[in-house]
Amino acid sequence: MKKMGGFMEDKASLISNLDKIRTTELSKKRVKKNICLASDDVVDWCIQKIKDKNSVIFREGKNWYITVNNCIITINTSSYTIITAHKTKK
Repeated sequence: MKKMGGFMEDKASLISNLDKIRTTELSKKRVKKNICLASDDVVDWCIQKIKDKNSVIFREGKNWYITVNNCIITINTSSYTIITAHKTKK
């Protein structure tokens, strides 16, 4: 895991590229199922979570991980593709 010093760099890097975020049909279905999301607009939902002032964003290997509101979202760093989202365990 990256040191906390990279946190702001990771968040700024992802936020400056929000227009590149996309998903596949398979990932869309996976996200909706895993977090019981009613909305069909998975990309917009994820973008809103990324922009949330309480979101924690870090990069590990080839993925960004965004934790916010008891969820963790995984996005590929090179393609900006949403891979999955899960509820965090309490």
